[in-house]
Amino acid sequence: MDWKLELIVVPVSDVDRAKAFYSEQAGFTVDVDHRSGDDFRIVQLTPPGSACSITIMRNAEAAGSLRGLHLVVSDIDAARAALVRRGIDVSEVFHFGSGGQVSGPDPQRADYNSFLSFSDPDGNSWLVQEVKRTKATA
Repeated sequence: MDWKLELIVVPVSDVDRAKAFYSEQAGFTVDVDHRSGDDFRIVQLTPPGSACSITIMRNAEAAGSLRGLHLVVSDIDAARAALVRRGIDVSEVFHFGSGGQVSGPDPQRADYNSFLSFSDPDGNSWLVQEVKRTKATA
């Protein structure tokens, strides 16, 4: 039996601002924008090519408290360029060597060792990781 991660709740202070960031800047698709009265709104968005979505909500937890969300891409440099082009403040690409964090992609371009990071307007942090190999080829 498969157990698939479907949804992650991302706590935000302003749903409209977060929706604009994730859809217009990060390139996520808006799947659902449901409002029930003045106090309840669910906005579900999905990263390009992902089977897992996020839901942005007010009052779920402290806005900006989510850390360490990971996105996987096949080309870290292209991903960084796309995020910068969309106006997101993105870290430089980095990897981990014997002495810790090092600037630039992994010299061998090994899977799971080239990264960049960014945060949404509330401070929820994301890590983007380069993985070229698929499950079928692993």
